[in-house]
Amino acid sequence: MKQKTENDAYLTLAALCAQAEHCQYEMLEKMRRWELPEEAQARVMAKLVKERYVDDERYAQAFVKDKIRYNKWGRRKVEQALWQKRIDEDIRKRVLDEVDDDEYLSILRPLLKQKRRSTKASSDYELNQKLIRFAVGRGFTFDIIRQCLDVEDELV
Repeated sequence: MKQKTENDAYLTLAALCAQAEHCQYEMLEKMRRWELPEEAQARVMAKLVKERYVDDERYAQAFVKDKIRYNKWGRRKVEQALWQKRIDEDIRKRVLDEVDDDEYLSILRPLLKQKRRSTKASSDYELNQKLIRFAVGRGFTFDIIRQCLDVEDELV
C-alpha cells in the first residue's frame, strides 16, 4: 500500500467524515494503517476536530440512535460498542442517559413477543429463561427485561 502524505490523509478523512459520522478512534486507526507518523496523525486529527468533521459526542448520539432503533440493541450492548470505539465515559453516560426506559420497552416488547412464538419450551419457567437469555444477549438490562416479561405473563 502506498504511504499517504499528511495532506492526502486529511483530504481522504475529511471526505469520509462529510459522508457519515466517524469517531476519533476510527480516524486514528485508518492513519495507523496508512503508516502515517504519529506527529502527523496528531496534526490531522486536531484539524479534523477543529473543523468539526469529527465530534465524538455527535458520533455517539447518532450511533446510539441507530443501534437502538434499527439494530434493536439494549443499553449494555450499545455501551460496550461505544467503549470499544474509545468514546469517553462521560460522553457515553450522557448520551445513553438521554434514552428513556420507555424507548427500550417499546423495542424489547415486540422482540420478546416474536421470540416467544418461535421458542419451544416444556414449561413457562424454561420459556422465560430462554427469553431472558435472548434479551440479555441483545444488551437489555434485567429490570427492562423483567418489566416486559411481567406484562407478557399477564397477557398469557
